[in-house]
Amino acid sequence: MKSYITLFLALVFSHTIFADTVSDKEKDALIKLYHATNGSQWKVKWDLSLSVSTWYGVTAENGKVVGLNLANNNLQGELPGEFYDLVHLVAVDLHKNNLKGQLSATIHNLKELEVLDVSINQLSGTIPASICELKKLKDLALFENKISGELPLEIGKLGSLETLSLFNNKLHGPLPGSLYKIRTLKVLLLNNNKMSGTLSREILNFSALENLSLFDNGFEGAIPSGLEKLHHLSEMNLSYNKFKGAVSKNLALLDALNLTMFDENGNPVLLPITTEKETTDVTQN
Repeated sequence: MKSYITLFLALVFSHTIFADTVSDKEKDALIKLYHATNGSQWKVKWDLSLSVSTWYGVTAENGKVVGLNLANNNLQGELPGEFYDLVHLVAVDLHKNNLKGQLSATIHNLKELEVLDVSINQLSGTIPASICELKKLKDLALFENKISGELPLEIGKLGSLETLSLFNNKLHGPLPGSLYKIRTLKVLLLNNNKMSGTLSREILNFSALENLSLFDNGFEGAIPSGLEKLHHLSEMNLSYNKFKGAVSKNLALLDALNLTMFDENGNPVLLPITTEKETTDVTQN
């Protein structure tokens, strides 16, 4: 019996040591992150004299840092370059802090990343084009920052993306054509930016789309009738843009503001509703 207990304790101890061990490079990256973001003022601090396994918000598996959740923890400052050495990260949640600066082009190092949430911070600059190399990314949340510029032209390479939340920023320019290639997209939130251009008929490709919000931008042209064929679409807000032309009653009902647009003089106007017969024809086309 004693030998069994000894063996059990040995296995537990060896597992603890294994789970606690991360590479010096990853540990150093975490320490650099702690100091760069004013760790001494975090709500929940790390005791750097203790093992990584005790550090709040850090998840390690098989000796690799795979998760980092420091949401609403009073991080201040910029993400250090070493942060992007955490190449095994699968999920990062740093939302609701006071992070500044911009995302580095070396973000392409995080090849395993599936979730990136740095929303509700003070990030600025543009979205690096290299983010399009994160082929496993499913959830990208950058909303409520100060991010400017246009969406990366090759954003369509994010073939696993399900949620793209970029609202309340300073983004401008049109939707890249490649965006319409992301058939996995379920949530697309671009409201409260300065975006422009038209919506492509290829919006039909968004067969999984459930929530579409382009509210308060500068989009124009006709609203594609193909939106009616997105059978999973249950939430939509296209109001406060410059769209023109008639829309179906079904589409108008999806929009909480009944598709209120701005005319050339900046006055709010309601888009006209097509007749039931016209709506049927559009649906069948």
